[in-house]
This record gives sequence, C-alpha cells and structure tokens, in this order.
Amino acid sequence: MAQSLADLASASVQRILRFFPESSQAEREELCTTARELLDTHGAKALAELPPLDRVVWHLAAESRAEDLDAVVRHQRRDPNAFQVTGGRSPRLELPGLRDLKLPDRITALTERDLPVTAQLMSVGWRGDDLVWEGYAFIANLPRPSGRLLGRSAVLEEAESGRRIKLRMRRTRSEQATVASGQALHCYDRTGFEIVVPARRLRELAEDGAGQWFLNVELKGPGGTYSSRVRQRDAGTAGHNQVSHLADGVRLVVGFTKNAVGITVQQPTAEIESFTVTDGELRLVIRVRPGAKPPTDLDIVEGDTKLSSTLTSLSGSKDAFRRYEAAFDVERLTADDPEGIKTRQFKVTLRGATGRGQTPVLAEDFTTGRHPLASGRELAVHRDGPGKLQLVTRAVRPVVDRMTVTEAGGLVLEGTYPAGEKKVVLRHGIRFEEKEPPAEFADGRFTIRIAPEAVPQPDGPELPLCPGRWYLFFRDADAWDKSGDVPVTIRPEQVRELPLDVSGPQGSYTVDRRYFDRLFIEPERLLGPDEHGAYRQRELREKYFRQQQKLPLRDAVVYMSLEGRQFSDSPRAVYEELVRRGADVEHIWTQDGGLPEMPAEARVVRRDSRAWYEALARSRYVVVNTMVGDWFLTRPGQRVVQTWHGTPLKKVGKDLLGTAQSSPAYIASLPHSYRQFDFVVSPNPHTTEIMRRAYSIEGDLLEAGYPRNDVFHAADREARAARVRERLGLPDGKKVILYAPTWREDQRHESKLYKLDLRIDLAAAQAELGDDHVLLFRKHPRVHDNVPGAGRGFVWDVTRYPDIADLYLIADVLITDYSSAFFDFAHSGKPILFFTYDLEHYRDTLRGLYFDLTTRAPGPLLETSEDLVKALRGIDQVAVEYREKYTEFVKDFCVPGDGLATARVIDRMLTGEPTP
Repeated sequence: MAQSLADLASASVQRILRFFPESSQAEREELCTTARELLDTHGAKALAELPPLDRVVWHLAAESRAEDLDAVVRHQRRDPNAFQVTGGRSPRLELPGLRDLKLPDRITALTERDLPVTAQLMSVGWRGDDLVWEGYAFIANLPRPSGRLLGRSAVLEEAESGRRIKLRMRRTRSEQATVASGQALHCYDRTGFEIVVPARRLRELAEDGAGQWFLNVELKGPGGTYSSRVRQRDAGTAGHNQVSHLADGVRLVVGFTKNAVGITVQQPTAEIESFTVTDGELRLVIRVRPGAKPPTDLDIVEGDTKLSSTLTSLSGSKDAFRRYEAAFDVERLTADDPEGIKTRQFKVTLRGATGRGQTPVLAEDFTTGRHPLASGRELAVHRDGPGKLQLVTRAVRPVVDRMTVTEAGGLVLEGTYPAGEKKVVLRHGIRFEEKEPPAEFADGRFTIRIAPEAVPQPDGPELPLCPGRWYLFFRDADAWDKSGDVPVTIRPEQVRELPLDVSGPQGSYTVDRRYFDRLFIEPERLLGPDEHGAYRQRELREKYFRQQQKLPLRDAVVYMSLEGRQFSDSPRAVYEELVRRGADVEHIWTQDGGLPEMPAEARVVRRDSRAWYEALARSRYVVVNTMVGDWFLTRPGQRVVQTWHGTPLKKVGKDLLGTAQSSPAYIASLPHSYRQFDFVVSPNPHTTEIMRRAYSIEGDLLEAGYPRNDVFHAADREARAARVRERLGLPDGKKVILYAPTWREDQRHESKLYKLDLRIDLAAAQAELGDDHVLLFRKHPRVHDNVPGAGRGFVWDVTRYPDIADLYLIADVLITDYSSAFFDFAHSGKPILFFTYDLEHYRDTLRGLYFDLTTRAPGPLLETSEDLVKALRGIDQVAVEYREKYTEFVKDFCVPGDGLATARVIDRMLTGEPTP
C-alpha cells in the first residue's frame, strides 16, 4: 500500500504547510516543489490516502495555487476537518466561503471512509424489564439542514452467525453530540437516539443460547447506508457492564467488548455461590446445575503464587443444585503480598477433568466481602461488571454503602473503614487540585459531608467545586504526598444506585463511578446548552456579540485577569481604585471554570457565557491583562485597556522566531490583537522597548508602571499584610519564604497541562528550616499538580490564593527562577534567590532570555536544593553581598515606582488623555 503524503513529507515541509499563510516566498516554493516531486514519485495513491481536506491542500500545493492554499489553510485553522457535503448519490466536498474553488473530482469526491460515523452510547438503563440504550449517532459533516437524518435504524448482530435483529430507534435531542464533534460548522443536536430492547426480545436471545450480539446503528447518507458499532464511554452506566439474571440460569451481560456495545448471552453450568474466611482458610462454594458435569479443581495464580484446591462435595442441598467447596490457606495465599497500597489481583480458574479452564462467574445472590490482613491490607472477594469473581489483596479500602442527599443539596457518604482515622481528599481528575471535606470516624465506619457548592478553602471563603470529575481518597494525616492515597469505592452490590443526580439551590452535580466502583463527583458544566462547545461559541461570537454591539453602551467596566482565573493583578488594582473613588460605573468581573474567588460587590459573569459576550459588547470600559480573542473588536466609544502581566526576561512574541516555542500564526496575529486596545500598560522602559517590537504594537504604550505594584508603596501595606497573614493562619514569629517558579514548556501531562517540575527537597528543607520558617508554594497558573508536604506545617500551597501581590507583602524572601515575579518583588527591597537548576537548557534550548541573568540578577543563582537551603539560612549575608546589584536592578526595572501607576492608568482610561 502506498504511503500517504503526510508520511512522506519531512517535518520541516509539513511545518511550512501548517504555517503557509505566514511563510516566505522561498518556503512556499519549497513546499510546492516537494508536493510535485512526491506526487510524481508516488502517484495519486499517495494523495488518496489522505483525509479530504489534506487532499485539497496537497493538491493545491502541487499546483502552486498559493492564494487558494492560503484560504484553505486558514479555513482548517478555524475549523479543522470540517466541511460541507453536496451531492446525494455522489458526495463531494465543499468549503464554506470557498465555493468557487475549482478542484478536480478525484480530490473532492468523498467515499464512505471520508464520512465516518460517530456512534456514542451515553447511558444504559432499564424501563421495567426493557433494556434502554441512549446516545447519539451522526455521519461526520452531515447534520442535514433540518437537523434530521434521512433514515436510521438500530440492529443487533450476532458475532458468529451474522444473524440480525432490527430494533426500534427513536430520535431524541442531544446537544452533547454537537459539543463532542469538536467543530463549529455543523449542529448535530437532532442526532440523539433511544433504543429499546423489549423484555420479549431479551428472552428470545436467551432461548437462542450462548452468543454475543453487537449493537449497530445504520444511517442513510449520500450514496447508501453508513453503519457503525456503538462505542462505550469511560464512566457511568455507558462505561461498565451490567448483568441481568433470567430464568433457567441464563445471564445477559449488557456491556462492552473491545469498546463495542452489545449483549452477551451466557449459560454457565457452574457458579460461585458464596465465600467465607474462617480458621485461616478461604472457602468458596461452587454450585453446579442439574445434569451438568462438575468441575474438579479451582486454581488461584498470581506471579509465583500458584495454589490449587480439589473440589469436595457438600451434602444437604435444599434445591436441585449440587454444591462443592474449594479451600485455600490464607497465609499461603498472601505469603508474597507486598506492603503499602499496591493491589495484587489473582487469576481464578475452574478446571474440569480434561484440564480445560474457565473463569468462574458469580451467582445472582453472591455477597461480596473483605477479610483483614496484616499491615493495613485486606483480602477482597469482589465482583466486576460482567459478574466475574475478583480476588485481590490490597490496602484497606474505604467502601461507601450509603449515600444521602441533604435538603440543602449536600452529599453525605457513609461506609466502612476499619483502619482508623484518615484525612479525606477530593482531587480533580485533570487539574489535580485538592480539597479536604470534613469527615467523621467511629466504630469502623466513616461519614463524609460534601457541599459541592460551598467547599472549604484553606485560605479563604467557601467556593463551589469547579466542573470536572472529583475523585475521593483517604490519606494519612501526616502523609507527605499523595503516593499513599487509597481510593474510595462503592460496594459492588450498590453500583446500580448510580448515577445519582442532584439539583442544588445554585447548580447540579452527579455522583457516578469509573473503573467499576471508583466514586467521583462531577458538578454540572458552567455554560448552558446554548453556550457550550465550539459550534455554540461561534454562534455567540459571530451573531450574538455583533448584535449586542449595536445596542447602546453602558457605564460599566468589565475586568478579566488571566482569562478569568483570578481576582488579581492590575485589573484588581484598577477595580479597587475605582471603587475607592466612588466611580459611577457597574463593575463586572470575568470568572472561568476554575471558579476563583471574586469580589462580592461586583457582578460576576462566566467566561464564554452569553452574559459575558453581552458585557464585552456593551460596557464602556474593558480592563484585561491577557488577550480577549481574535474575534473581539473595539466599538466606537469603548475604551479597552491592556495592563499586561509581567516584565519580560524570557523571550516573547516575535523574538521567539526560530525556536521550538514559536508559532508564526500567533506572531502574524499580533498586530490585529493589539489594535483591540486603546493603550497598553508598560511597567518600565525595558518592557516598553521589547513589547513594542515583540508584539508588533502600533498604538499607544503607557509607561505608567504596573498598577499591581502600587501595593508596595501604599500607606496601608502593613495593615494589609497583617490581614493576609491572619487569613492564611500563618504561625507568629516565623519567617515567610515565597516560592514562585514559572512553568516548563517541555514538562507536560498527557492532558497537555504542564507538570510541576519540583527540584527542591522539601522534606530536607523542612528538617533544616521548619522550626522558624514557612514555605509558601505558588504554582504558575498553567501548572497542574499537587504540592508534596502541603498542610503539614512547613509547606503551604497558596496557588489558589487570589492575588500574589498579597503574598509579596508578607514574604521575607522570594525564591523564583525565570518568572517575572522577581521584577515585581524587587519593589519591596527584600532578598531574592534564583533557583536556576536548568539555566543552560532554559536559556539556550527551551525559551531564551533577554539579558544575562548571571551578571544582572539581584540575588544568587543556585543549582541545588542544598545550596538553596544554605542561602536561606544565611539570607542576611546574601542581602549584603547583593546590595549593589539589587540597587542597580531597581533603577533599571522598577521605575516608575512611586505608587501612582493605578492613578495614571485610570485617568488615561476615563479621559482618553495621558496624565500630566
């Protein structure tokens, strides 16, 4: 098979294609020459292997149609893989806005492979004895103008025989289909489905005997019928198998095989009915159906542990089953059991006289249980979704056996945990942010009380849980990190009680499961059905926002700090000064999905919500410290202030060209982006020069100093510092170290969020400094990881504290690296240490710096954790050694520094003229 052009082209050529609109003439010629050579060498087959839009761009490149290629690449950036389809029997690709693009049929012709079907299950339930599947299914780029498919049906297909059973498929509405499509061109809301398998059909499947049936959807599309198996989710009822026990011992496993949805009919001759652990022995009772040949042995294997028990007959059965027993010495079974939290799962096999084995299934009335072992571990005899035996040794698990919703919408979880008191942790599955809900322990049981709309914060008011999945763990009270965390699970017999949907006074949340019995809490998303996803956002930006801009302006100020992640920085300083002046304006703060603390006196709008777009369109003033978006345009009479948020040490904007961090598309967008602002605030001459060049700023730069740094010169700074210390609960008499590092672009999680690159030995630092110091750890907003040692008296995780400026006031010394924090902190005159363990890599490979930190830094550059601790112990001597460098640094980077930056910015914003 011929390779596609995507495989054959070099990385440099593919980069030229990706950034074609910004490429030079020489680069364009290189791309076109390469495309022609590849097609000449490998022929049309290499082109045919590509997805539709890639076929178009490579064809245009080979034809040297630069103008058309530019337009198509820009379309791909706006909406990757999205296009329109024309033609009923012979479908063709068409690009919106590019209808006159002349392309040959071999490029635009679409096959079934070019129009894949997405068929996603969202829930599995029962309506009486009827099975109900709900989900959505659509053909990519074929929503149909009316929102309906021309026709569709559902089919159960038997894996071996191919026998098909047609099922009723009712059309429903599913906004999630449009969101999940990830594109902004098409609306798939009307592609939801409900498929009901009546009880009589389920009985027919049972009568047909053992077999596996897969659920398929069939959709009418251009040129014929498109079919796909329905896929499972990763959580909830649509992600886990369920067992239904019918008469005569038939089991229906409603679930998933290789990610496909289906029904497996089983007729087991032997089932495990019960277990006991008595006198040091694990005893399993196996029952065998009448007329069936009984197994002879039961094997348990894991690693070097290999045990076998011959089944012994039990007498006295009250029914037609014959019963047998297998017995295992628990001490032998667990002889190789590790300490700690590692789970050890055994393979259990029933064998007959021929030696052939089968995985045992559990009887309908089997009751799971646990047996305590030494060292805080247990032997668990459990079940999985398909109803198979799960035999494991593990750390003692907290197991929920009761869930209650309070009148106020709170959640109470009760269960068993015989291993003593622990700290309960709620951890976000992506952000890794942690909360500690209150818990009570008594008589081997626990009670956890969670109010998702009002969770306690270690340094401030109660706040709601942000959207996403929050998993529950138990942790030792003196644990240094999360390595010993034990997950909270739900009793297997009660998994059918989930999902638990709760509506509270201000919002809703769901309690559900993953990995069969792992509990999580998921608050509802903040945006409504008409706001969520790429399609709705395009509608809001292109239609609603433009409509609102035609309405009169209001005397209001919209503030946004770090895309809404904080109530902080210069926008906060501007807000507080306007409030102090008594300005007759409405104050509107932007809040993102992280749900940061916001001022109670202001109106708060969710970023990307309808209310947010309305506020941006109609407020007379907008104050931000990051970009708003390419779609945003300032209207006449509106004043938009960009306060920005740092002094550049690491290279930015156009100055990154030629490095791995550069994006020609972003750089090309800079002139337009900065035309959105009436003026941009600069903190010093160094920044003015760099920002003008690196960000292609054509308009005004107001070298006012940063409003956020007025705090260092405020008359009430000592009183404010005292309030901050009290809010954090810092111990009296201890020196405060603030550690505020930047992120590392080459340290990412699989989710593309940045990792915490921790090189300080926090345990050693606590041993040396803990008696008379505390360490405030401030992660960069882009970093998502928990901080080891936080909450044990020395390390304090202050990442969620609203404003780092408050932390500057209480810090006796700052530790940083390449963060702009030290430019601000230098206003305080207090010592600064630079933990630059990767200076050469960061400077020469990763990012690049504007000046030589080794000669101009107002403090020592330290490479090891030991050197850092030593410098902290001798911080007074360090201050003396760097006094001259510090003074020079302040002259270069902290001027203006008179405490009047906020006044200068506000006066310019309100009057449109610079302050005299």
